[in-house]
Amino acid sequence: WWTSVISVLTVLVPLWEMGCSGLTLNSVPLHQVGMYQRSGEGGAHPRQRRSWVWNQFFVLEEYMGDEPLYVGKLHSDVDKGEGQVKYVLNGEGATSIFTIDENTGDIHATKRLDREEQPYYTLRAQARHRHTNLPVEPESEFVIKVQDINDNEPKFLDGPYSARVPEMSPVGTSVVTVVATDADDPTYGNSARVVYSILEGQPYFSVEPRTGVVRTALPNMDREAREQYLLVIQAKDMVGQMGGLSGTTSVTVTLTDVNDNPPHFSRKSYQFSVPESLPVATTVAKIKALDSDVGPNAEMEYRIMDGDGLGLFRITPDPDTQEGLITLQKGLDFETKSSYTLRVEASNRNIDLRFLSLGPFSDTATVRLNVQNVDEPPVFSSPFSKMVISEEATVGTTIGTIFAHDPDSTNSPIRYSIDRNTDLERFFNIDATTGVISTAKPLDREVNAVHNITIFATEILDPLQVGKGVVLITVTDINDNAPVFAIEYETYLCESAKPGQVIETISAVDRDQPQSGHRFFFSLTAEAAGNLNFTLRDNKDNTASVLTKRGGFQRRHQNVYRLPVLIMDNGSPALSSTNTLSIRVCDCDPDGIPQSCGSENSMLSAGLSTGALIAILACILTLLVLVLLIITMQRRRKKEPLILDEERDVRENIVRYDDEGGGEEDTEAFDMVALRNLNVVRENGSKNRRDVTPEVPTLFSSSRPPPDNGIFREFIWDRLKEADVDLSAPPYDSLQTYAFEGSGSAAESLSSLDSLSMDSEQNYDYLSDWGPRFKKLADLYGHSDGGNLFVS
Repeated sequence: WWTSVISVLTVLVPLWEMGCSGLTLNSVPLHQVGMYQRSGEGGAHPRQRRSWVWNQFFVLEEYMGDEPLYVGKLHSDVDKGEGQVKYVLNGEGATSIFTIDENTGDIHATKRLDREEQPYYTLRAQARHRHTNLPVEPESEFVIKVQDINDNEPKFLDGPYSARVPEMSPVGTSVVTVVATDADDPTYGNSARVVYSILEGQPYFSVEPRTGVVRTALPNMDREAREQYLLVIQAKDMVGQMGGLSGTTSVTVTLTDVNDNPPHFSRKSYQFSVPESLPVATTVAKIKALDSDVGPNAEMEYRIMDGDGLGLFRITPDPDTQEGLITLQKGLDFETKSSYTLRVEASNRNIDLRFLSLGPFSDTATVRLNVQNVDEPPVFSSPFSKMVISEEATVGTTIGTIFAHDPDSTNSPIRYSIDRNTDLERFFNIDATTGVISTAKPLDREVNAVHNITIFATEILDPLQVGKGVVLITVTDINDNAPVFAIEYETYLCESAKPGQVIETISAVDRDQPQSGHRFFFSLTAEAAGNLNFTLRDNKDNTASVLTKRGGFQRRHQNVYRLPVLIMDNGSPALSSTNTLSIRVCDCDPDGIPQSCGSENSMLSAGLSTGALIAILACILTLLVLVLLIITMQRRRKKEPLILDEERDVRENIVRYDDEGGGEEDTEAFDMVALRNLNVVRENGSKNRRDVTPEVPTLFSSSRPPPDNGIFREFIWDRLKEADVDLSAPPYDSLQTYAFEGSGSAAESLSSLDSLSMDSEQNYDYLSDWGPRFKKLADLYGHSDGGNLFVS
């Protein structure tokens, strides 16, 4: 029945859409029209070649039938039904989607079409002669349009949604706009016409059916009661009618905070204990006003409205916790006042004027602070004292007195002492009972003008309670230092100097600091006052000028002059000192700049030039280098060591343990010659070793004489004594022999040499009982006559 319906729709739908235009059906040829008139032209034209008039073909999408879907029919008036004409189809989807019966011109769709993928197809049709394949009609173009059906549900491409709206918003406040799209054809029918509805979230929110705007539906929604809502919005096509397709999305709505809750204290009164020993700026109490709002709407301000501690305490908000921090502004004293009462107000910093009708946005509470008595250290009457002492004061002079007392009710006696870390040189003493400070050493203002010492005041009843005070002792000045030259002067006098010429201006310094300032007086000593070379002029400004009395100074006559200068201060009593000014005679250029002075002239006058001096210095350096080279070479020469190095010691013994044992053959690594030439060793008495490869006798030689045990023991004993006396000899004496096991051995000798001297035959039949490992030995020795077993 689907095929019948689609065939009817294929004819009826184009007729319904274009019936009023006067166009023929898509399957009706144009042979009834002999002439046609072009639009906009007048008059008739002679009959032209027959052609087709094409309309749009329509085909429904999503056809699910088993047979190809009939689309329409092509026919030319040239086709007389004689089978001479065939129909050819080209263009989009030709042969892959659309097929044409070349005999009848029937067009079918062979695949399911989707309008959302491609809404129409443009094809070209042509009638050709069947045998010659020549066109009998011009090629014409036509369109197959895919007819839409409602096969796509609305979709929210931007979902799910999140939105925020202030709490307490009025009804109808816009929250968010949701948008659903439908892929169906919006120009045909109601397949793409969407309406919105809310499935979950009522009665708090609503949605406008056509626009999708979500709005609040209830007034006074309180964030503190419920902060978040989850809405489900539905979009349905076909204008919401039955049979339409639908899609949903979720909208999460969060209520944002507004300042609609005033702060309040959880209690109307608070009580805290405060030790009296707390320092200033310490936090003594914390209180907090509660506010259901969050963020800036919960920020607090605190203030002390009244009470008896207005100047003693202050309260500030903690920016993180919004607590009120009560801090100490002055020190507490239990003996003076034991409790304080404050009335504190808390209010919101940011107030929303819309909600002032809900009441005052502040609250008050009473805070009682009880001062706790603690055992306090002694307190000085003045924590910082200043005293003055003259530097001429003798030892034991009283400088001043300090006083401290116990602030507690016990009123313990006080013992005073000086913190010696502040008086390392022990210039001062203090009376432990009275607090009188006196000098313990002579003072010198020029060394230390100010002494900053710390005084300890300790309670006698409780030595752990110690108070501290600072005493600043200033040492006043006396005139105890004579003035001296300000610097070490280097005065040069040109040989061309004229009489009365100033050659130097001198000044003085004094370590003392008189209150009226320094005033220095300059003069020559009595011995130098009558000299004929120089004179001194006091400039009355703490400086003096040195002048020449004559001219014609010559270096060869005298190259240095010593001028004693007397400098006196204006102190009481006045002090003076004699300072010597050295004046060097120099050869100067025309501008008066010294060129050569003093001792250089004597060397030059002796006929030694600068080049000669350089040559002499070069010769001296060369000789020094040669001497150093000779000394270095001599130190590098070393005597050959009496004992060979370990690397050259051919007697080092390397024993392999991967064999059955070599018996006496192992002695090849030892100097056996030394053992056989004992007399030579004794005569020479030398401590040097000889590295001689010994001649190893045949293992089973019977001609070798038996070992002389006494000679061996004597030789080893002598060598041991030599090694004990010679501290430089390394301890590598290791003499071994396998021919002697030592006398008195419980196991007796195992040497094969002893086996040769045995006359009795040995029975080795017991080796057969020791298992397969000894089978070979049992075969060799167990049944042989006179066989001997040599073990080394």
